[in-house]
Amino acid sequence: MERNDLNDLLAFATVAQERSFTRAAAKLGISASALSHAMRNLEARLDVRLLARTTRSVAPTEAGARLLDTVSPALAHIDEGLAALAHWRERVSGKVKITASTYAAQTILLRKLPAFLLAHPDVHVEINVEDGLTDIVAAGFDAGIRFHMSVDKDMIAIPVGPALRAVIVGTPSYFDRYPQPRVPSDLHDHVCVGFRLKSGAIMPWDLEEAGREFQIRPTVQFVANDGPLMAAAVRAGAALGYMMEEEVVEEIADGRLIQVLDRWCVPFPGLHLYHPSRRQSPPALRALISALRE
Repeated sequence: MERNDLNDLLAFATVAQERSFTRAAAKLGISASALSHAMRNLEARLDVRLLARTTRSVAPTEAGARLLDTVSPALAHIDEGLAALAHWRERVSGKVKITASTYAAQTILLRKLPAFLLAHPDVHVEINVEDGLTDIVAAGFDAGIRFHMSVDKDMIAIPVGPALRAVIVGTPSYFDRYPQPRVPSDLHDHVCVGFRLKSGAIMPWDLEEAGREFQIRPTVQFVANDGPLMAAAVRAGAALGYMMEEEVVEEIADGRLIQVLDRWCVPFPGLHLYHPSRRQSPPALRALISALRE
């Protein structure tokens, strides 16, 4: 292998994965023209066309796709080997790319990430906040943070938050107009707010009785995919809401909200950080996991 081949193979893999010279150049920290020149030189040395270019896009050719399948695992192993050297350094370094739900960002990362960044100045962290489920392997993330029930079974899942409970609440003014529900089926006679999932469905209310889980799909007047908007409708007395207990515990205690159907609302596993099964996780990711678990 020639001395420049390794750098050029890394550059090729980045272009092929990003499908863009501009994005790949930004990721590699070089100019797009220098990257394009390097790719032409690599193709000339190998005497095969690796990338199909148009004015709007770039994609690997059949030969390029074959090469990408071969070099990607090798480059990943090299990255892991370099990251493992952190064991012999005083300070952890490296890059960590995380996908997290909005709830995870607001309740876990908002509180713990700033202190982690201060304690680990050589670790570079990228957080992508999105509520849809993401294939972290295909999208190039090191890990994700979601509720435990959303994590694929083949992932390593580590709890980074406590068990949680969703409760059903309404204001005293709401219950001046409607009787308090005594059993879950009574919810069909109430006005409720609903959360629109990424799939387009309205999220059901998960309840449990005598160890048996079941779902209620109440009648909703207002549907949104934004928690604060839904909470505002509940706090205004317009409807019942299905809300995280930790968000409303003070309002329940001082009487601003009234909790109903308490015995049907049971705890569930909270937020988990998950990542692919590997023999050894990068030191930067291990350090972040440790900080989030504290």
